[in-house]
Amino acid sequence: MMNVRRSAERGRADFGWLDSKHTFSFGEYHDPRQMGFGSLRVINEDKVAGGGGFPPHGHREMEIISYVLEGELEHKDSTGGGSVIRPGDVQRMSAGTGITHSEFNASKTTPVHFLQIWVLPATRGIAPGYEQKTFPAAEKHNHLRLVAAQDGREGALTIHQDADIYAAVLDGGHTVKHTLKPGRLAWAQVARGSVMVDGEKLEQGDGVAISDVSQIMIADGGDGVEIILFDMAA
Repeated sequence: MMNVRRSAERGRADFGWLDSKHTFSFGEYHDPRQMGFGSLRVINEDKVAGGGGFPPHGHREMEIISYVLEGELEHKDSTGGGSVIRPGDVQRMSAGTGITHSEFNASKTTPVHFLQIWVLPATRGIAPGYEQKTFPAAEKHNHLRLVAAQDGREGALTIHQDADIYAAVLDGGHTVKHTLKPGRLAWAQVARGSVMVDGEKLEQGDGVAISDVSQIMIADGGDGVEIILFDMAA
């Protein structure tokens, strides 16, 4: 079964310095029909103008993943963690019992475009933590590269939930397949380009909830595509 969430249906917050589109309910945007899927709670597509950013603010009991598409995002948090996140980088911040962090565009002039993803943790009360890794484009080229997993296998980030997160960049005419074990859920989010997921055409910003299938077919729609696939416990 597939349930498509079109880009144009998403919530939106535009503050001038920030243009944010919300796949699920977030902030002042609330839709009781869109409260997440499985352990996936938030997918925000954010574009932050040069010099803009989020001042220090707190989070608790959430796995927060940042995936930069263009530009550079500067991160600092109360654990002492801090870095600049660039395209190809994926960062995981476990809020756990409580963390304060800030996120700013590292450039004063060039926008930064990124996805912020929240996953509900399997266990509450863990110590806050931070991890960041670079996944070269070659590793995602026409291949579903595991970028985050509960066991951190294959060099992926470690997240505190039974969820595997993959990223792929496909050339025109290429197809990748993913086997979904019985009882698992999947969500595919198009970061850019046009793609066919099990015969359904999806554009940039579209997402699709997938259940009760054994295999997922993802084919480039002709424009080149970057896609993120979540494989989660039901």
